[in-house]
Amino acid sequence: MRVPISWLREFVDVPLDATPEDVHAALVSVGFEEEDVHGFEVSGPIVVGQVLEFTPEPQSNGKTINWCQVDVGEAEPRGIVCGAHNFVTGDKVVVSLPGATLPGPFPISARKTYGHVSDGMIASARELGLGEEHDGILRLASLGLDPEVGADAISLLGLDDWAIEVNVTPDRGYAFSIRGIAREYAHATGAEFRDPALAPALRHAPASGFPVTIDDRSPVRGRTGASVFVTRVVRGIDAGSPSPAWLVARLKLAGIRSISVVVDITNYVMLELGQPTHGYDLDALSGGITVRRAAPGETLETLDGQRRTLHVEDLLIADDSGPIGLAGVMGGASTEIGATTVNVLVEAANFDPVSIARSARRHRLPSEASKRFERGVDPAIADAAAARVVELLESLTGGHADTLGSRWNVAVAAEPIELPDGYVEALVGADYSDDEIVAALTDIGATIERATGALSVAPPSWRPDLTDKATLVEEVARIVGYDRIPAVLPTAPPGRGLSRSQRLRRAAAQVLAANGLTEVLSYPFVTSATNDTFGSAVEGPVPAIRLLNPLDAESPFLRTSLLPGLIEVAHRNLSRGLTDLALYEIGSVFRPQAGESYGSGPLPSGIVRPSLTELGELFESIPPQPLHVAALFVGAAVVHQPGQPAVARGIADALDAARQLAASVDAALTIGQGSHHAMHPGRTAELFVANQAVGFAGELLPALADELDLPRVTAVLEVNLELLIEFSAREVVPVSISSFPAATQDLSLVVPVEVPAAQVLSAVVDGAGDLLEDARLVDDYRGSGVPAGSKSITLALRFRAPDRTLTAAEASDAKLAGAAIAAERFGATVRE
Repeated sequence: MRVPISWLREFVDVPLDATPEDVHAALVSVGFEEEDVHGFEVSGPIVVGQVLEFTPEPQSNGKTINWCQVDVGEAEPRGIVCGAHNFVTGDKVVVSLPGATLPGPFPISARKTYGHVSDGMIASARELGLGEEHDGILRLASLGLDPEVGADAISLLGLDDWAIEVNVTPDRGYAFSIRGIAREYAHATGAEFRDPALAPALRHAPASGFPVTIDDRSPVRGRTGASVFVTRVVRGIDAGSPSPAWLVARLKLAGIRSISVVVDITNYVMLELGQPTHGYDLDALSGGITVRRAAPGETLETLDGQRRTLHVEDLLIADDSGPIGLAGVMGGASTEIGATTVNVLVEAANFDPVSIARSARRHRLPSEASKRFERGVDPAIADAAAARVVELLESLTGGHADTLGSRWNVAVAAEPIELPDGYVEALVGADYSDDEIVAALTDIGATIERATGALSVAPPSWRPDLTDKATLVEEVARIVGYDRIPAVLPTAPPGRGLSRSQRLRRAAAQVLAANGLTEVLSYPFVTSATNDTFGSAVEGPVPAIRLLNPLDAESPFLRTSLLPGLIEVAHRNLSRGLTDLALYEIGSVFRPQAGESYGSGPLPSGIVRPSLTELGELFESIPPQPLHVAALFVGAAVVHQPGQPAVARGIADALDAARQLAASVDAALTIGQGSHHAMHPGRTAELFVANQAVGFAGELLPALADELDLPRVTAVLEVNLELLIEFSAREVVPVSISSFPAATQDLSLVVPVEVPAAQVLSAVVDGAGDLLEDARLVDDYRGSGVPAGSKSITLALRFRAPDRTLTAAEASDAKLAGAAIAAERFGATVRE
């Protein structure tokens, strides 16, 4: 919110010597965040001049310039070259004399141009920072001004004003107005606040006779879309009247450009009081006004010239001809006020915030009005706002108020909130006297009554955010001063911290990063074809969630695998010359069940906390979202260097990452031959924990890698991290290291060729007992000396005892015990 200081001073006493930093500091003390300071960035001699005469002079470049003699209040007129042609002799203009500086910065000096010495510059509105108009110079008559020649144009046009900008949080919509900011400045400084809504000129008797019907047949949150609707009529306006300089300057500083006098007036009142208003060309209306929801298939041409197809939830302003405005968002073109408008219908209404917010987002049509309505507008301000618009139309356009109008009001005052004695001190942790609490709540506009053991506090109409006793406590702390709140470092209660699942997830991420992989974060939005490729090991369509409003129409589905995101990241890096990559991502995938419907039920209103039943229904309406971890490897693990050939990445890297993941959460991982339609048929492994598949690893199908513009050898890994953690044997605990020497032996077993080596290894480990410290596969032989249909598996075993040096016999006994279990399970025989 931008606040011109001259405007602010009309409603609160701001010292004349106050700097922008002073005003910002005051507002920061009551909870606003400072953003910026705005001004017109003009300085130096800028005066009112009068064109005495000018001579058009055609130039060789085809351009015609005017050699002007301009009276600037000095003894002699100044000669000035001007390229504009929208003035005549006698016009009063703004002249920037040598030594002045215009926005840019653009310093002005006497300079020779087009064969003359131009002793200054006649300025346009854009050059002065007053608007975007640059087709001609600024004629002061167009602003309704007839000042003395030589007068200071900076103060005349309000160019000496400045504005502070503060960030307004969504719960404090009342502060999107000069009225609201002035009130807050008064809270911060104790200065006197003068409420513009209580000005005597705005206390007009409500008009009547204009037909208005509220026909909201589709209420949102159980109430109608409009709770207040006020109309007033002003006749005989001159819609072509210029907006006065002070109005243009204030709007510009507030961030709104001047359009026309009637539009400027409605914008001015919106900024001043926080109540959006709208003006209709009364003679263009057909009958009265109806506030209703849109019918299926209805359309509306809005003021921006766009023909919009309406939704049945859109709240409309309509007359007998059909829709004439999208309520609270933007008016319609059919009743737009133009230069020929004579009679105006002024509307000031209060619309339901949810209805307005949804319409603005649905049509991608944010506006200053919708920004205020969706945050909550004071329902008690509509009468004053309509009266203020009428007042300005009378004074600036020559119109006169008519008795025709209407007033409809079903707004319900907020229920009083009970604030128990001692609750403020208990919640904030600071001591407040009863007088301080009452004074702070009274200061914000609340009405207070004393009850037994509590205060009954009725919030003011402009504070819809005050809904319970906790919000009242926030106001007490804010108004009395945040410096009263003690800084106490809280003591963490026992038993808190990361959960077991969180610790193991963090351990998984750390082990991958420690092994040289780089973590990435990719978008979860993919195409249907991508989901079908990676979402299932079996070729065919994969159930997926389609977004109703996707960011990218070509990728409207939520991912069923993390691999598409990693592939996209890898492709982007490869295209930039980064060819050696080891990437990983931990994130959710979305796995809907076939035939199930998700997210089809109505959403809770949002105005109150959902019940446990509603929360349960919400959780049931979303698909399973397991947490996965995936990795991708391309290029070289060890780059080529003197004496060292390059070592390419491949399936071994993916399998090693899988083993590291399992070790990080202490899960017993086994690896078996796998298959996946997107993977190389001979270089794909399936990963198991407790005989349940938890993921896969291997190399992409070369043809698919080529299609994705990836190297032909691209290794990938994807594991269901939640399942991996679920099967974690226990908490990871440190193991003592024995100081006694190890005994190593090899074991070669002949088993049927279809038996996975990992299962043989697992059997040997189970049988060897606690003396076995390490076991790994070192050879898989098939050939002469081994019976047909069999293979020889060689395992390297390491034995160690924690309390003694093992003998060769003890190690051999343990080895043969492991071989016996393998023989029992798979018919394995020891190869001599």
